[in-house]
Amino acid sequence: MRGKILLTGGSGMVGRNIRAHERAGEWDILAPSSRELDLTDRAAVSTYMEAERPDLVIHAAGRVGGIHANMAHPVAFLADNAAMGQNVILEAHRVGVRQLINLASTCMYPRDAPNPLREDMILTAPLEPTNEGYALAKIMATRLCEYIRREDEGALFKTLIPCNLYGFYDKFDPKHSHLVPAIIHKLHVAKQTGAETVEIWGDGTARREFMFAGDLADAVLRAARDMQALPDLMNVGLGHDHSINHYYGAAAEVVGWRGRFTHDLTRPVGMQQKLCAIDRQEAWGWQPQTSLPEGLKRTYRHYLEVTQQ
Repeated sequence: MRGKILLTGGSGMVGRNIRAHERAGEWDILAPSSRELDLTDRAAVSTYMEAERPDLVIHAAGRVGGIHANMAHPVAFLADNAAMGQNVILEAHRVGVRQLINLASTCMYPRDAPNPLREDMILTAPLEPTNEGYALAKIMATRLCEYIRREDEGALFKTLIPCNLYGFYDKFDPKHSHLVPAIIHKLHVAKQTGAETVEIWGDGTARREFMFAGDLADAVLRAARDMQALPDLMNVGLGHDHSINHYYGAAAEVVGWRGRFTHDLTRPVGMQQKLCAIDRQEAWGWQPQTSLPEGLKRTYRHYLEVTQQ
């Protein structure tokens, strides 16, 4: 008999990649949309958990966005994400769910933490101001899982901290997109319009670690197979990073744009580096399989498909 997974955020990028993974068929996956289940409504979440009683919860839902969105709407990023995390985690535990994977974010790490970022650095120094609200909500959910484990050893409530992601089902609208999809969109438009220059925020030397979202789905579904072996708190990443300039250059090769880049030094760029330590991940015995060139090629093909529909 197959187990039942409740996947929150099943319509988002991470959720859709999990549902599309080849091992998703090993489970009966419930993935209610926000219209079907409002995760900020504690009573609604309680009723749903009571009715379905899943074997495993994967909490991938959240209000997400880039620097611009986080700076423009800090109240919503804090309040909505905190409510979702609290409702899902506490109600799952209340109805007797024994396994939960909480998906967090590297935004939880201090702004000036030395790289690579290790799991024990959380809450050791001030956060990056541009996404502090989102980070605080994710820290709360992570600590909640840890506290439940402390009080109830048999409750396998564990947290994965993915590095930055890109890939299928991403948001390509500049108002809502993260770095890599934003780059792909900008370069495609530049190619179509014959633009000779494309602007990069800052000097482009800030470094980021971007993993193909399909690889995160692989890690999550591997964890679902054996929650006992999964560390209570673990980064999921590549273990290496690239400069923003490198991402622009690599994407330009894939898109086929041959212009030159300019830099707007007045724009915010966030943390100078966000590189995950992957010691725990390596000890767990997993590593991502998709290279940056291959991931960008697959993502650009996906972008063309969804924008030309």
